[in-house]
Amino acid sequence: MKPKKIVMTGGSGRFAQIFKKIKNKEKFYYPSKKVLNIKNLDSIEKYIKKIKPDYIIHCAALSRPMNIHDKNIEESISTNIIGTSNIVKVCSKKKIKLIYFSTNYVYPGTKGNYSENDPVLPINNYALSKMGGECAVQMYKNSLILRICMTEKPFIHKKAFTDVVTNFMYHEDFAENLLKLINKRGIINVGGPKQIIYNFAKKTNQKIKAISAKKMLGKKFPLKQSMNIKKYSEIIKN
Repeated sequence: MKPKKIVMTGGSGRFAQIFKKIKNKEKFYYPSKKVLNIKNLDSIEKYIKKIKPDYIIHCAALSRPMNIHDKNIEESISTNIIGTSNIVKVCSKKKIKLIYFSTNYVYPGTKGNYSENDPVLPINNYALSKMGGECAVQMYKNSLILRICMTEKPFIHKKAFTDVVTNFMYHEDFAENLLKLINKRGIINVGGPKQIIYNFAKKTNQKIKAISAKKMLGKKFPLKQSMNIKKYSEIIKN
């Protein structure tokens, strides 16, 4: 069978650098933002016309530091909402399968164990920008939204919350399973086992310091951010 052509936006980003190391039978392309500028529709169209991919895995995004989405709302909107909308337009026009990397932060974080069908209520501006991207992606039926909870290995922060429950996994863990998902449609929660962030972080960073999100960020900070990952777990078993 002829290898599928797959473009991964954000080719110089953290996840793409990890994914590149994994051997697979498909033909991958990893354009940097200089080669494929998602904020420029013409740039996307020219690149896609040249490559003619079967899939686009849309990883390119503005993420950290989180406060950039408060300090520079214009850039957050331009990259995460308008940039994603541009990708959707091209995928729709060229009939390309689209896989979009979203975030678990679109859920309210007040009850935990969120399923894909639960109501969303983004917890910060970053999550709002990713939700904006989701809205565009959901308009295109040949698409898959992955609500992902992952980070770098080892845990890069010096402190970790002892009172926030989530589904953190490392880039390496998800990279191994990504190709098992790309022919699915709809929304899939992606993450590791439900656990307190501090416990997760300490496994790879013994020097991590314990802090309380409630004390640091106030009583309104969402502490129960875990997702139900049953759908994801069942897919990757096969």
